[in-house]
Amino acid sequence: MKIKHPFEAIYDRNSKILILGSFPSVKSREQKFFYGHPQNRFWKVIASIFKEEVPKTIQDKKKMLIKNNIALWDVIASCEIKGSSDSSITNAVPNDLSAIFKTAKIEKVFCNGNKSLELYQKFIFPINGIKAEKLPSTSPANASYNLEKLIKEWSLRF
Repeated sequence: MKIKHPFEAIYDRNSKILILGSFPSVKSREQKFFYGHPQNRFWKVIASIFKEEVPKTIQDKKKMLIKNNIALWDVIASCEIKGSSDSSITNAVPNDLSAIFKTAKIEKVFCNGNKSLELYQKFIFPINGIKAEKLPSTSPANASYNLEKLIKEWSLRF
Protein backbone atom coordinates (compact mmCIF):
# COMPACT_ATOMS: atom_id res chain seq x y z
CA MET A 1 0.00 0.00 0.00
CA LYS A 2 1.34 3.41 -0.99
CA ILE A 3 1.87 5.86 1.89
CA LYS A 4 1.81 9.62 1.33
CA HIS A 5 4.14 11.96 3.21
CA PRO A 6 1.96 13.37 6.03
CA PHE A 7 3.51 16.81 6.67
CA GLU A 8 5.12 19.83 5.01
CA ALA A 9 8.69 20.99 4.62
CA ILE A 10 10.16 23.50 7.09
CA TYR A 11 11.93 26.47 5.49
CA ASP A 12 11.81 30.22 4.97
CA ARG A 13 13.54 32.78 2.76
CA ASN A 14 16.58 32.83 5.10
CA SER A 15 17.23 29.08 4.92
CA LYS A 16 20.78 28.35 3.75
CA ILE A 17 21.15 24.65 4.56
CA LEU A 18 18.72 21.99 3.35
CA ILE A 19 18.74 18.69 5.21
CA LEU A 20 16.90 15.84 3.53
CA GLY A 21 15.76 12.57 5.03
CA SER A 22 14.37 9.72 2.98
CA PHE A 23 10.81 9.18 4.28
CA PRO A 24 9.28 9.59 7.76
CA SER A 25 9.42 6.69 10.21
CA VAL A 26 6.24 5.20 11.68
CA LYS A 27 6.67 7.40 14.79
CA SER A 28 7.24 10.52 12.69
CA ARG A 29 4.16 9.73 10.59
CA GLU A 30 2.13 9.32 13.80
CA GLN A 31 3.41 12.64 15.21
CA LYS A 32 3.23 14.33 11.80
CA PHE A 33 6.72 15.75 12.25
CA PHE A 34 10.33 14.95 11.46
CA TYR A 35 12.48 12.55 13.49
CA GLY A 36 9.75 11.58 15.94
CA HIS A 37 11.31 8.32 17.15
CA PRO A 38 12.69 8.95 20.64
CA GLN A 39 15.91 7.08 19.78
CA ASN A 40 16.61 9.14 16.65
CA ARG A 41 19.47 11.51 17.41
CA PHE A 42 18.68 14.24 14.87
CA TRP A 43 17.41 16.85 17.36
CA LYS A 44 20.28 16.20 19.78
CA VAL A 45 22.82 16.61 16.98
CA ILE A 46 21.32 19.85 15.64
CA ALA A 47 20.94 21.31 19.14
CA SER A 48 24.56 20.46 19.93
CA ILE A 49 25.89 22.01 16.70
CA PHE A 50 24.12 25.29 17.48
CA LYS A 51 24.74 25.09 21.24
CA GLU A 52 21.06 25.07 22.12
CA GLU A 53 18.85 22.99 24.37
CA VAL A 54 17.30 19.96 22.72
CA PRO A 55 13.84 21.11 21.64
CA LYS A 56 10.90 19.18 23.07
CA THR A 57 7.85 20.40 21.16
CA ILE A 58 7.22 20.55 17.43
CA GLN A 59 6.96 24.33 17.70
CA ASP A 60 10.35 24.52 19.45
CA LYS A 61 11.89 22.26 16.81
CA LYS A 62 10.56 24.48 14.01
CA LYS A 63 11.86 27.60 15.78
CA MET A 64 15.34 26.12 16.18
CA LEU A 65 15.52 25.19 12.49
CA ILE A 66 14.33 28.58 11.25
CA LYS A 67 16.54 30.49 13.72
CA ASN A 68 19.58 28.62 12.41
CA ASN A 69 18.66 28.97 8.72
CA ILE A 70 17.96 25.28 8.22
CA ALA A 71 15.38 23.88 5.83
CA LEU A 72 14.18 20.33 6.52
CA TRP A 73 12.37 17.98 4.16
CA ASP A 74 12.40 14.45 2.79
CA VAL A 75 13.30 13.23 -0.68
CA ILE A 76 10.21 11.03 -1.02
CA ALA A 77 6.60 12.26 -1.32
CA SER A 78 5.06 8.79 -1.34
CA CYS A 79 6.19 5.18 -1.42
CA GLU A 80 5.54 1.67 -0.25
CA ILE A 81 7.48 0.96 2.94
CA LYS A 82 7.47 -1.77 5.58
CA GLY A 83 7.41 -0.08 8.99
CA SER A 84 10.26 2.42 9.12
CA SER A 85 12.81 0.47 7.10
CA ASP A 86 14.52 2.56 4.42
CA SER A 87 15.71 -0.65 2.76
CA SER A 88 12.09 -1.67 2.14
CA ILE A 89 11.15 1.50 0.19
CA THR A 90 9.69 0.73 -3.23
CA ASN A 91 7.66 2.65 -5.83
CA ALA A 92 9.04 5.94 -4.56
CA VAL A 93 7.71 9.24 -5.90
CA PRO A 94 9.99 12.21 -5.16
CA ASN A 95 9.02 15.45 -3.48
CA ASP A 96 9.16 18.61 -5.57
CA LEU A 97 11.92 20.70 -3.99
CA SER A 98 11.57 23.62 -6.39
CA ALA A 99 9.58 25.81 -3.94
CA ILE A 100 12.39 25.57 -1.39
CA PHE A 101 15.05 26.52 -3.95
CA LYS A 102 12.91 29.37 -5.32
CA THR A 103 12.18 30.79 -1.85
CA ALA A 104 15.47 30.24 0.00
CA LYS A 105 19.11 30.81 -0.87
CA ILE A 106 20.21 27.25 -0.22
CA GLU A 107 24.01 27.03 -0.10
CA LYS A 108 24.38 23.39 0.99
CA VAL A 109 22.26 20.26 0.64
CA PHE A 110 22.85 17.43 3.09
CA CYS A 111 21.29 13.99 3.05
CA ASN A 112 20.74 12.29 6.39
CA GLY A 113 22.06 8.81 5.58
CA ASN A 114 22.70 6.54 2.61
CA LYS A 115 19.13 6.00 1.45
CA SER A 116 18.37 9.71 1.39
CA LEU A 117 21.44 10.36 -0.79
CA GLU A 118 20.69 7.40 -3.05
CA LEU A 119 17.12 8.63 -3.62
CA TYR A 120 18.27 12.24 -4.06
CA GLN A 121 20.78 11.22 -6.72
CA LYS A 122 18.20 9.08 -8.49
CA PHE A 123 15.26 11.51 -8.48
CA ILE A 124 16.28 15.07 -7.59
CA PHE A 125 19.84 15.65 -8.85
CA PRO A 126 18.90 14.92 -12.49
CA ILE A 127 16.28 17.69 -12.25
CA ASN A 128 18.11 20.41 -10.33
CA GLY A 129 21.80 19.54 -10.85
CA ILE A 130 22.57 20.54 -7.26
CA LYS A 131 25.00 18.21 -5.51
CA ALA A 132 24.19 16.86 -2.08
CA GLU A 133 26.55 15.61 0.58
CA LYS A 134 25.83 12.57 2.71
CA LEU A 135 25.94 12.87 6.48
CA PRO A 136 25.91 9.78 8.71
CA SER A 137 22.36 8.80 9.56
CA THR A 138 20.96 9.91 12.90
CA SER A 139 18.70 6.85 12.91
CA PRO A 140 19.03 4.42 15.82
CA ALA A 141 19.64 1.77 13.14
CA ASN A 142 23.04 3.40 12.52
CA ALA A 143 24.71 1.69 15.46
CA SER A 144 28.24 2.33 14.16
CA TYR A 145 27.88 5.99 15.18
CA ASN A 146 27.34 6.97 18.79
CA LEU A 147 25.96 10.43 19.57
CA GLU A 148 29.40 11.97 20.10
CA LYS A 149 30.70 10.68 16.75
CA LEU A 150 27.54 11.91 14.96
CA ILE A 151 27.89 15.39 16.45
CA LYS A 152 31.56 15.52 15.42
CA GLU A 153 30.87 14.41 11.83
CA TRP A 154 27.89 16.71 11.36
CA SER A 155 29.69 19.68 12.98
CA LEU A 156 32.56 19.41 10.50
CA ARG A 157 30.16 20.10 7.62
CA PHE A 158 28.21 23.03 9.05
